[in-house]
Amino acid sequence: MLSFIQEYILSDSIWHITTWELIIRLTLATILGGLIGMEREWNNHPAGFRTHIMVCLGSATLMLLSIYGFSAFVYEYNVRIDPARLAAQVVSGIGFLGAGAILRNGNIVKGLTTASSIWVVAAIGLCVGAGFYTGSFFATFLALISLHFFNKWEKRWLNNRSFHEI
Repeated sequence: MLSFIQEYILSDSIWHITTWELIIRLTLATILGGLIGMEREWNNHPAGFRTHIMVCLGSATLMLLSIYGFSAFVYEYNVRIDPARLAAQVVSGIGFLGAGAILRNGNIVKGLTTASSIWVVAAIGLCVGAGFYTGSFFATFLALISLHFFNKWEKRWLNNRSFHEI
């Protein structure tokens, strides 16, 4: 009887997710990461469509694992569940991936925007994995605005500047 009660409580708890909700979250992470990746791909940047999808999908999967993957241990004595642990590791681990996109040639540094877009896509994936849909949609929207429209504005603005080398 006790196992039935625990099973019933667990099935309605915050520590469980339905299969369809899991599929929706992973699909959404793929779509949102792909949107940002398409912008990078269209502009011929090193990390493009597939890379951004993989980063977003991977971070969403790790967030889902962090929240729901250890639900069997919720009621164990001396076990503490902390969904933020794996998310924190994603944030620091993505830094290494982003560092690979940054290239320095003399006084010219390239790839910073690509590295930051990888970092933002990881954050979007974490948001989707955690079910923070509003944040993930709005972050995707702002990232696309920044990468596409601000890029055009920046190029127009920089065309009016002149560089002097001493």
